[in-house]
Amino acid sequence: MKVVVNQNNCIGCGACESICPEVFQINDEGLSSVIAKEEDFTNHEEEIRDAVDSCPTSAITEEAEEVKEEE
Repeated sequence: MKVVVNQNNCIGCGACESICPEVFQINDEGLSSVIAKEEDFTNHEEEIRDAVDSCPTSAITEEAEEVKEEE
C-alpha cells in the first residue's frame, strides 16, 4: 500500500490528521502530508481508508504496491 496526498487538491481541513495522526499531519503550509514510513501503513490500513473516504476534495489516494515477479 502507498498513500499519496495531492497538495494541489488539499484544502487543509485536517480530517485525515484527526482520523489517523500516525500517518497524516498538517504541514507548515497548512496542507496534509504523509509522515509515516510505508512499512507503517499496514498497521493503519483501516484508518487510512477512512481518511481517504473522508477527504472532502479526494486529495488522498491509496495505491496498491506493484508486485515484482521473479524471473
